[in-house]
Amino acid sequence: MTDNTIEKSAAGSGTSTSQINPDVLQNITVTLSVEVGRAMIKIRDLMRLTQGSVVELDHIAGEPLDLLVNKTVVAQGEVVLVNDRYGIRLTRVVPASERMKNL
Repeated sequence: MTDNTIEKSAAGSGTSTSQINPDVLQNITVTLSVEVGRAMIKIRDLMRLTQGSVVELDHIAGEPLDLLVNKTVVAQGEVVLVNDRYGIRLTRVVPASERMKNL
């Protein structure tokens, strides 16, 4: 890493602390996805799906959707319509301590 990325303490005690530059973090791209629900089905049932087929998901109607960042749930919310596009209104943000447990 470059000196712009990590700043090290120049203390003469032999120990050094490092801190990540926030500007570097802000330029990292992550994958953001919204999960409505999940289902486990057998391959033979998957191959029988056609247009108009219905797959039952594990979430109940009206239950919050999960907002994931790099496959980790970070929040929950509800679907909203914004200028003819779907969006998600956050109703709960998962605390950082809880997210770390799931890594």
